[in-house]
This record gives sequence, C-alpha cells and structure tokens, in this order.
Amino acid sequence: MSIRGTMLDSATASCSHPSTSYCHSSSPLTRTSRRPARRHASPLPTYTHHPHPQRHVPTTRISVLQEPLDAAPAETVPQTARPQGDGRELLQQAEASFSGSEEDAFAELVRMAVAVDPSLAKPQQRVTAASSLLGPPVGTLPNQSKPPWLRQRAPQGNRYQELDTQLRGLKLATVCEEAQCPNIGECWNGDMGTATIMLLGDTCTRGCKFCAVNTARTPPPPDEDEPINTAKAVASWGVGYIVMTSVDRDDLPDGGAEHFAKTVRIMKELKPSILVECLTSDFQGDMAAVRHLARSGLDVFAHNIETVASLQRRVRDPRANYRQSLEVLKTAKECGVYTKSSIMLGLGETDDEIIDTMLDLKDVGVDIFTLGQYLQPTPRHLPVQDFVTPEKFEFWRRFGEEEVGFRYVASGPLVRSSYKAGEFFLEGMIHKDQARAQGKPVLD
Repeated sequence: MSIRGTMLDSATASCSHPSTSYCHSSSPLTRTSRRPARRHASPLPTYTHHPHPQRHVPTTRISVLQEPLDAAPAETVPQTARPQGDGRELLQQAEASFSGSEEDAFAELVRMAVAVDPSLAKPQQRVTAASSLLGPPVGTLPNQSKPPWLRQRAPQGNRYQELDTQLRGLKLATVCEEAQCPNIGECWNGDMGTATIMLLGDTCTRGCKFCAVNTARTPPPPDEDEPINTAKAVASWGVGYIVMTSVDRDDLPDGGAEHFAKTVRIMKELKPSILVECLTSDFQGDMAAVRHLARSGLDVFAHNIETVASLQRRVRDPRANYRQSLEVLKTAKECGVYTKSSIMLGLGETDDEIIDTMLDLKDVGVDIFTLGQYLQPTPRHLPVQDFVTPEKFEFWRRFGEEEVGFRYVASGPLVRSSYKAGEFFLEGMIHKDQARAQGKPVLD
C-alpha cells in the first residue's frame, strides 16, 4: 500500500481537544488528485476521509485565519482522473503507520539539534534540544502571533559582527537581511559563518506579495565590481558550499544572467573546490539565459516555484507563473546540473495541491526540494493563513523522499531555500556522486 494515502490520512485526522483551535488543509479531505501513484504498482485510490472524534492524532495546522481569502483567479493545470478505489484499508493502515512513526521523526529532530549545536554531547542534552524543536503538544494561545517553535534569538556574536562588517565594506547585499530570514543568527554566527549573497543589487523589479525585498521599476545598474568582491569574500570564509541568489532584473536584456555567470566563473577560479548553488529568477522565460547560467560552472541550479498552482496569482508577481517556473527547471536540468526548488506553506494551500506540486517538480527532474513556513514580513504583505506544525513538516519530508523520490528534502518551519543544514547534506551528496563518477570507492 502506498505511503501517500497512509501519511495523509493520519496527518489530517481531527483532534477533538476543546481548548485549541485547529484546522485541516481542507475539511473533509476529499482525494480528487489527478494522477496515478508514481513509484508503486497499485495507484492511490480515490477516497473521502471524515474525522474520527475518538482518535487523538496530532493535527496538521494551527489556524490563524481571521477572514476569508481574497478571491484570485487560479492557474489552470491539466487534470487527469486518478483511478477509483476503496479508502477504508488506507484509514486502517494510517493508524498503524502513524503510531510507529514517532521514533523516526524524533530521531531526525535529534540529528537536527546536533547539527545546529555539536556541543550537545550527553544523550539527555540532545533529547532536551530536540524536544524544544517540537513546540508544545497543543496549539498556541489566541493572543500569540507565532507558535513557540518559530521564535528565534536576535542575531549577535563576534562572528556575526565580523561578517556584517565585511559584507558592508564590500557593498554586498544578502538575502538573509533583505528577506528578513529567521535563520540569520544561526548561519552568520556559526563556526564557519556563511551568508547567501544577493547579486544585482538590493532592489527587485517585481513585487511578490510575500517578499520583503525592496522593489522599483528601474533599480540602479549592477555594480561591475560585485562579481570579484563576492568571489573574494566567499573564498575568505573557508566554506565548501555557497549559495548565491539575486533580485529579479527585468530591466536588463538577459535578466542579469551574464552577471550571475561571471560571478560563478571567478569564484571557481579563486577556489576550484567550492560547490556553488545559484538561486535564480525565471529570466522572464528566456531559456537562452537559463542555459547560459546553467552552463557557467555552477553545481546546483535552484529556482523556487514558491507556492501551489492555485495560489500563484495571489502570491507572486503577475510576471511569474507556475508553468514558466517548471520550464525553467526543466531547461536547467537538461544542461546536466542538479536542480532544486521550494515552496512555502501556510498560505492556504491544501494537501492535494502540495502533492501535485511535488509531482510536477519531479516530472521536470528536480533533485532537491524544500518546504518552510511562510511568515508575514510586514503588515503590507499577505497574512499567514495557518501555522504548520513540526510534525506535519516531518510528514512532508518523508513523503517527498520515500514516495515522490526526491534525492533530498529539507522540511521544517524555519527551513528556507538556502538553509545551512541542507547545504551540509548537499555538499556530501555531490562529493559522493563525483567520486562514483570517477570510479572511487564511496562509503554510504
């Protein structure tokens, strides 16, 4: 039986606790997804699941929705019906699957806690740190703006200050600051402090409704010294994996592809061993620009589809769209590089829509997928519709790797496209693949 049905049934079962406000992605969950299962002989049947009041299964979301979403036209995606079938067996297996999944999920949290703080030597210290990542067993209080698991310490420390001074001295922008990333303190103040450089300036030509980056129709021209300054800064950090991103520059003929590619080439010249990930725009659908950057020497081509198809027009700038993003990723993959994409949760998407997005990305060859919680940067931006619990993020990680077949999935409330913990894994994965290609022995 496919894990697809068992995970979703258990993740969407209702909790009847009277003192908390919870919601599903949709209620009741009606499976009308458009495709057969990809990795199993038996496709997922169509089923309708109703909550069981006697079962106290951890719920998926904490609702903060105060008013209905503004209506916005949804992108149309071709639909094909999934074969019919009986869902009772899935419901029975869901109970057994969920009851046995806690050990695996918590073990993953322990590994995450140790990755963040290697000084956690004693088992009890590791368990305590991992438990803190889970948050409380019940929902947030009505007067709380965020659940406890989203609280982060203010960035500080000597390494943080050194990195900040260096970046400002070289006039380099970072997406960590411009997009108000909640992990800035963790990444900048670590033993191997690193930042995600934002090329082509700090002003974007688009106005996506989730993003805190400055916008303008005609930003200042790109800094000609930015490629060499970026390469020098990164080479001095001593890191083995670096992520570079950029604002959208629709005002430039190639969308900034050559500026991006030049930075990659210089960085590889200064430090040939470094692995480079480029998180790019869609270049207005210019596939020649996509190919130019993908062939520049980078190792991972990342482009975020951001959200599910039905929410694209509400969340992203009108010049971006779901199908165009898929085409960008497909074109980059055809150039022989690793590809990566990401979506935000908490904008009103349903479980079925998340599954369809995963399958669409896998169809165009995406290797790496990340999911994180959307956080409203200012009152001018879209409000959060629901907070997804760490347990549900763990479900999506398992689903993406075990069922859809991504090489790697990073999934968690504070996971972002360029997340340090994910970079450690990707660095190891790429080095192993390179060793295999050279016929060298590899320890899995």
